[in-house]
Amino acid sequence: MHFHIRGQNIEVTDALKQYTEKKIGRLEKYFETTPKTEVHAVLSVFGDDHKVEVTIPFPELLVRAEETTTDMYTSISKVEEKLERQIRKYKTKVNRKFRQDASLQPALNGNGSSLLVEEDELDDDDRFEVVRTKRFSFKPMDVEEAILQMNMLGHNFFVFANANSDQTSVVYKRHDGRYGLIEPE
Repeated sequence: MHFHIRGQNIEVTDALKQYTEKKIGRLEKYFETTPKTEVHAVLSVFGDDHKVEVTIPFPELLVRAEETTTDMYTSISKVEEKLERQIRKYKTKVNRKFRQDASLQPALNGNGSSLLVEEDELDDDDRFEVVRTKRFSFKPMDVEEAILQMNMLGHNFFVFANANSDQTSVVYKRHDGRYGLIEPE
């Protein structure tokens, strides 16, 4: 793994850099061989909040986590735990699919390294369970109308047919109170 660590309103000291590389580097244990991927980490401080955002793009999987606490080292540790949970959930999903279809090859991450985790190692909260399914028709609308609909429903996100692009899009409310838009490429 190749690390890109930058600071925002904080100087990234050698100690912080080494701690981040050590904690995030532990994720390599889930791979038979060390993946050749880049780890993008942003350490930022706003008042008493110490925020860490980490993004790791694997060929078939993008893992991303962020955490805010009052201590930078605690934030780094919690982000590592979140990333580990995401990788374990993905591995469980791949293992189940592989067992269901015996003709599938083991899921490789593009450079010959496959994930290593056993399903029985996972906690109950790492398992997926769909408890409700909703179906609805899309009404073409612009982004502003979608945000209004989302706010009227009291939801944090809203899926809609974007009238400008004729594609399915998602608006969502960000932690800072502003809005985000997700569109397909």
